[in-house]
Amino acid sequence: MTDRVMSKAATMEIPINSNGDTGALAEDDSLEQDLQQVMVSGPNLNETSIVSGGYGGTAEGIIPTGSIMGPAVRYNPEFNKRIPVTGFGPNMQHSSSSSSMTAEEATRGVAVEKYEAVKKWGLNTYKCTKQMISERFGRGSRTVDLELEAQIEVLRDTKRKYVNVLRLAKALTNHFYNMVQTQHALGDTFADLSQKSPELRDEFGYNAETQKLLCKNGETLLGAINFFVSSINTLVNKTMEDTLWTIRMYENARLEFDAYRSDLEELSLGPRDAVTMARIEAAQEQYQVHKEKYERLRSDVIIKLKFLEENKVKVMHKQLLLFHNAISAYFAGNQQQLEETLKQFNIKLRPPGADKPSWLEEQ
Repeated sequence: MTDRVMSKAATMEIPINSNGDTGALAEDDSLEQDLQQVMVSGPNLNETSIVSGGYGGTAEGIIPTGSIMGPAVRYNPEFNKRIPVTGFGPNMQHSSSSSSMTAEEATRGVAVEKYEAVKKWGLNTYKCTKQMISERFGRGSRTVDLELEAQIEVLRDTKRKYVNVLRLAKALTNHFYNMVQTQHALGDTFADLSQKSPELRDEFGYNAETQKLLCKNGETLLGAINFFVSSINTLVNKTMEDTLWTIRMYENARLEFDAYRSDLEELSLGPRDAVTMARIEAAQEQYQVHKEKYERLRSDVIIKLKFLEENKVKVMHKQLLLFHNAISAYFAGNQQQLEETLKQFNIKLRPPGADKPSWLEEQ
């Protein structure tokens, strides 16, 4: 085993016996003293060397660190005094307290607004419920417009009848569509049999042509019926429903108006002290607000009923004429008249597969 050259400042040989235990040193105390001396009087940073050739390498890889110049890192206690520290002290306490007070005021304001809204809604609901119960039991009075209420009742009855017409027209469309599909399948079957049955080729061929013609006329009639159903559906579920929604708003406004009117009448019959007079003035203001709302919605209902009646007559005149001409031409077997009926009402039939979106629309 070759001997290695070791630095005296970093290492020292420790003899080991055959059992792996350290041998007895001649001077036990001298080792501890030498170590302490190395730790105390060892070289500083500028006196040390860096060995790049590995442990026990040659002197060629030694780079003296004395050439490295630069200030040492030192702690300066005066450094913290030069930089003012923000976020602490009385200013921080004042800003934090003011911001917390602002947040509390904002939260309190939102809570007060919600409370006032709920209070107003609850009071209004109580008054309206009380008025509605009084009207049902015949104890309270209600504002009545006989002419307007009669028109409203006529509209509701008309809608019920038109809904029934719409339901029956949809059923007719479904049944007729199934019949057309059956005729189309029957025509294909007759055409196939005419090719496979030479002895009945003419008979099957006539029937196949007849079913195809009926199928074509049936698809034309389906286009007219679908246009009829679409127009009735728009009239019932959009135009009439919009007017009925305004009527419901008008009826709610009428109930609120009567509720605040009854409240004002009850207060007017009581004593006229200072507290009661303040309540009467507040009730008078609420009564005036709901009266204006009621009159505005009443005017809207009258206008919409008028326009609805005009629109209904115009639409139904066109649609009933279309339905009659198309049905008559189909069952008369007049294909030319049927096609002219569709042209007269600007109805364009969709080609087969038109309901399916194109690949560009699906993207």
